[in-house]
Amino acid sequence: MQHVLGVIGGSGVYALEDLEAVEEIDVDTPYGPASDLVIRGRDKQSGTTMLFLPRHGRGHRVSPSDINYRANVCALKMLGATHLVSVSAVGSMREEIAPGHFVLADQFIDLTKRRVSTFFDRAIAAHVAFADPVCSHLRAALGAAANEVLEGTSVKVHDGGTYVCMEGPQFSTRAESLVYRSWGVSVIGMTAMPEAKLAREAELPYAILAMSTDYDCWHSTEEAVTVDAVVAVLRKNVEHARKVLHALARRLPDPSQSAATGALKGAVMTRRDLVPVDVRTQPGGWRGRGGGGGGRGPGGGGLAQLRWLAPLPRSTPDSRGPL
Repeated sequence: MQHVLGVIGGSGVYALEDLEAVEEIDVDTPYGPASDLVIRGRDKQSGTTMLFLPRHGRGHRVSPSDINYRANVCALKMLGATHLVSVSAVGSMREEIAPGHFVLADQFIDLTKRRVSTFFDRAIAAHVAFADPVCSHLRAALGAAANEVLEGTSVKVHDGGTYVCMEGPQFSTRAESLVYRSWGVSVIGMTAMPEAKLAREAELPYAILAMSTDYDCWHSTEEAVTVDAVVAVLRKNVEHARKVLHALARRLPDPSQSAATGALKGAVMTRRDLVPVDVRTQPGGWRGRGGGGGGRGPGGGGLAQLRWLAPLPRSTPDSRGPL
């Protein structure tokens, strides 16, 4: 099986370099448009195919609440991604995670409010296991790549940690920041959710490369976070992040080892005979709820719209036929 590395780039990471046979692809997803065209190319050293999608669009046009998360994950899956890595700017909630450091988070707390967090959102109920949202094998490979690239630099890599995802787009109040810190979280950001949940439903091994840019606003001797402060740190770290991704492309683990593989097996609870006919048969069918966070674009969840997840999982034993 040929591995294909899908990358969703966050603030400051709007392109990948050192690719050959580069093309830009406009993917037509059942959930409307992705944030931008997908860049597809081959890593020059390993030959591994890489897919890159800027989460906020080139020029940072899309706010975290309005990102079409479903279309983004769907587009990469449709183009053959076997692994998915998210690159995200975050605020540090711990003294030892200084601005400029990288964090390989392995847990999440979801505090988002406006976002559709499942591909199964009309007439079909599915419940995937999500206790360990990050693929441990992919995270280990990402850590090895980061340590290789950053060896001899002042940039530290923190393996593991909890990422609390807020709605945004405003930064935290000081009271909120202190509460999150009391929970023992490592970093705070605005985009890992529902991205990680959707990756699990799409059966994609997922890991996150979080770039610490500030101390949010809890720190007594550091300035509260501002856009200028975030951008200044990102400019220094973006090239490191790109190099880490290329190093990862040379050591991608077998996706069959991941808990994400087969995540949908047994997850669909709905009996086929209870799914409305229009949901079962009409391609694109129903339009209503938004494709991402902002309520725009076609809805999802119908069987015809879920064909890109093929092969579709069977439902429970009393389903009167597989979905």
